[in-house]
Amino acid sequence: MDTILYNGNIYLERERFAQALLIQDGKIAQVGGDEEILAAAPEAEKIDVQGRTLIPGFVDSHQHLYHVGQNLLRVDLSACASLQDVIDAGRRFIQENQIPEGQTVEGWGWNQDYFAEKGQMPTRHTLDQVSQKHPLLFTRACGHVSTCNTLALQKAGVWDHVPQVEGGQLELEPDGRPNGILLESSAKQVVEKAIAPSMSEEQMERALEAAMKYASSKGLTSVQTNDVSGPDYDAILSVYDKLLHQRQSLRVYMQCCLMDPALFEKFLSEGHCTGKGDQWLKIGPLKLFTDGSLGGRTALMRQDYADEPGTRGISTLSQQDLDKLIQIAEQNGMQVAIHAIGDKAIEMCLDSYEKALDGRPNQNRHGIVHCQITDMPLLERFKKLDVHALVQPIFLHYDMHICADRVGEALAQTSYAFHTMNRLGLHVSYGTDSPVEDLDPIANLHCAVNRQDLKMQPADGWNPAEKVDIYQAVDDYTIGGAYNAFEEQEKGRLAPGYMADIVMLDQDIFHIPSEKILDTQVLMTMVGGKIIYEK
Repeated sequence: MDTILYNGNIYLERERFAQALLIQDGKIAQVGGDEEILAAAPEAEKIDVQGRTLIPGFVDSHQHLYHVGQNLLRVDLSACASLQDVIDAGRRFIQENQIPEGQTVEGWGWNQDYFAEKGQMPTRHTLDQVSQKHPLLFTRACGHVSTCNTLALQKAGVWDHVPQVEGGQLELEPDGRPNGILLESSAKQVVEKAIAPSMSEEQMERALEAAMKYASSKGLTSVQTNDVSGPDYDAILSVYDKLLHQRQSLRVYMQCCLMDPALFEKFLSEGHCTGKGDQWLKIGPLKLFTDGSLGGRTALMRQDYADEPGTRGISTLSQQDLDKLIQIAEQNGMQVAIHAIGDKAIEMCLDSYEKALDGRPNQNRHGIVHCQITDMPLLERFKKLDVHALVQPIFLHYDMHICADRVGEALAQTSYAFHTMNRLGLHVSYGTDSPVEDLDPIANLHCAVNRQDLKMQPADGWNPAEKVDIYQAVDDYTIGGAYNAFEEQEKGRLAPGYMADIVMLDQDIFHIPSEKILDTQVLMTMVGGKIIYEK
C-alpha cells in the first residue's frame, strides 16, 4: 500500500523544506507540495502530520545496543550520588528480585565524580556491604572501570595471586591484596569470565528486543553497534539476524571487536567482511580499542594528567599490534573504527592509518571513535588522511566539568572540536556510545548545538566557538552516519530513492530557540514506510 505524509514541515537539506512525500515499496518515491503529491497517488493511504516536522531517521554511529538491553536487567547505578547510594541500590535490587545466594549480580552506571565523596571510587569494601553471599561486579558509566566484591575476587582465583594483565590493571591495597577496582576490559574479564553466567539464547533475545523497542521510541532507525566481541561472535550475530529480520524495525551495521590478529583472520576466512549482509544486518568495521576513558584517567595521553601527575592512562594495544591489525584489514577491504580518546591514542591511530594507506585514498572509510582530546595538528591529520570522526556530543554533559582538570585548560580548549571538524571538511557522524550515555538523539543534538550539559549550563556554552548549528547537527546524525556505512545514496535524506526511514518531532527544531531543542519529543518513527513507534 502506498502512503502519503502531507501537511508537514519536511526537512530536505539546509534551509530547504517540503510539505508532502509519497512512499512506495518502503522507499520515498516523490517529495513536494501537498497538491502535487496528493494528486500523484490518489489511492494511497494518507496521513495528515498536522504541520509537524519530519526528518530522516537518526543513525547512531557508535553504541552497544545489546548492552543497552542487558543493562535493563542489571542494577541501575546511574543516579547514585554517594557510595551509600551504591550500597543501597545493590541491596534493594537483590531484595526486590529475590536473587538466590551465590548468583552473580551485575550493576552499571556509577560515576565517582557525582559522589558526595568526590572522586572516591567504590572498592571491594564498599560492595562487601551490599552482599558477601553474591559475587558482585559493578561497572562505571564509561565501561572502562569496574569494581567487584571480595567474593568475586575469590571465585575468580585472584585473591591470593593477582595476575599482571596486558592492557589493564587490578588495583592493589598496601598489603598486596586486590582492592576490587578493575581498570580496562582485560582486567574486568579476568573476574567476569569466572562469575558471570552465560546468557541463554532466549535471554539474549529478550535483552536485544527491549533495546530495539527503546531505540525506536527515541527515533533511531539505524545503529552502528559494537556487539561482536571475541570468539563467540556467531551467537550474537545469530540473535541479531533472527530478531532484525523478524521485526524489521531497526537497521544494524555491526562493529566487530576482534583484537587478536589470529581471531580476526579466522573471521575474515569465514567470509565476514565490511558490507556483507542486507538492509537489516550488515557487517561493518573491525572495532579496536587503544585506550580507556577520560573520567577513569585511563585515556592515553602524551603528557601526565594535570590532576594526577605520573599518570598518562593505559595503552590497550601496542603500536606494533595496532599496525598489524590495520594492515590486515586494509589488505582485505575491511573498514576499521578505533576507540581513541586521549591525544596519544589518537596519534597512534593516525600513525597506523598513514602507514597502512601508504599515500592511497582512504577508500575503506577508516575512522576513529570518540576523538575527544585533540589539538589542531591532530585534526589537520584527520583531514589529510580523510579519517572519519565518529563523535559523541552527549559526552559534553559530563566531560565539560572535568576536562580542564584532567588535561589542562589549553588542551581542553581544542578538544571536542565539533565545529572545527566540520570547518575542516572532515566526515563526522554522531553517536552516543550507549549505554555509556543514554541513546536519546535529542540530548545529543542539544549538546552539539548549545555546548551545555543537560541542566542547561553554562549559560553561553562551554568553549562556544565549537558550537554547530542545528542543520549541521541533524546532517551529522543522519547523512553523516549513513556515509560512514557506505549508505549515503540510500539513507539519511528524505529524497526520492531513499529508504522511508522517518522521524516526526513535536517541535520545529530548525526554527525554535536553540535552548528549546532539549524539550523536543519524538512522536513517530517509521522504518521502510512502516510505523514502528507512536507516542
